[in-house]
Amino acid sequence: MTTVKTSCRHWLLSSMLLPLAGCNPILLNAPGDVAAQQGKLIVDSTFLMLLIIVPVIALTLLFAWRYRASNREAIYKPDWDHSTQLELIIWAAPLVIIIALGAMTWISTHTLDPYRPLDRIAANKPVPEGVKPLVIEVVALDWKWLFLYPEQNIATINEIAAPVDRPIQFKITASTVMNSFYIPALAGQIYAMPGMETQLHAVMNTAGDYEGFSANYSGAGFSGMRFRFHGLSDADFDAWVAKSRADGNTLSRADYLQLEQPSSNEAVKHYASVAPDLYKAILNRCVDTSKMCMNEMMAIDAGGKGPKHAEHGEGNEHAYDTAPPEHHHH
Repeated sequence: MTTVKTSCRHWLLSSMLLPLAGCNPILLNAPGDVAAQQGKLIVDSTFLMLLIIVPVIALTLLFAWRYRASNREAIYKPDWDHSTQLELIIWAAPLVIIIALGAMTWISTHTLDPYRPLDRIAANKPVPEGVKPLVIEVVALDWKWLFLYPEQNIATINEIAAPVDRPIQFKITASTVMNSFYIPALAGQIYAMPGMETQLHAVMNTAGDYEGFSANYSGAGFSGMRFRFHGLSDADFDAWVAKSRADGNTLSRADYLQLEQPSSNEAVKHYASVAPDLYKAILNRCVDTSKMCMNEMMAIDAGGKGPKHAEHGEGNEHAYDTAPPEHHHH
């Protein structure tokens, strides 16, 4: 009989865990410090909520069983309607949980703000003095990822690498539609939008090969928008940069305009150098030099010479006189 009960318990436990068998719990055991803090926040928040949920479910089942129609021993009080002690418990316990959740969320929202530069690379390990973050410029294309390294003057398609324990500053934009940049092992997702720049600060603490992908549907080739993130030692990162320079050609503006055309499941590609100010031109939607850059257009408009003043007869004939010569339209 004992053997049968034990077997039943094992079968029940296996059945409960079976749906989780193929899951990678990287969100709760992330090798990047920011993602690890976010995972801890999920666990702590869930635990606090379970302090209310579990007793409520247990008491619901207990009351349903204890006060069933066939239980003649249960006390029957049809006119009972109030208990001060019960009201205190019912309102005080959730209120305490909400206050704790609110405080925890407020603190973590500011501490883990993606725009905020890191002040630590791991628990009890502040960012070493004099260490500057590695800047990586990210462009979401249809349907692939372009990564630009301004410090190293290289670029890659669908592959990214960074030294372990060095802060990373991502500058993120998109070419056409809104997308979402997400490396679960590193940090939370953040949106990429055309004509706008978002930022993400993060750090990888363990060397390895991790997956990154788009977390926002963006069209037919969305499922192929996946890339690899390599956490490397300083020496291995230098070797990766050298290999990128040896393998590729220059990423010119003309090459980018061709790359911008929709394509799916692109293979990894490296560029040995990048055209000057390419990311700035992508952000301002003027890689094609025949187009005026957004920042220039906004500066003209702010100066009172933009087309919106035409209806008032203000400076329409000289609306674009302050644009650089190469951006004039004739």
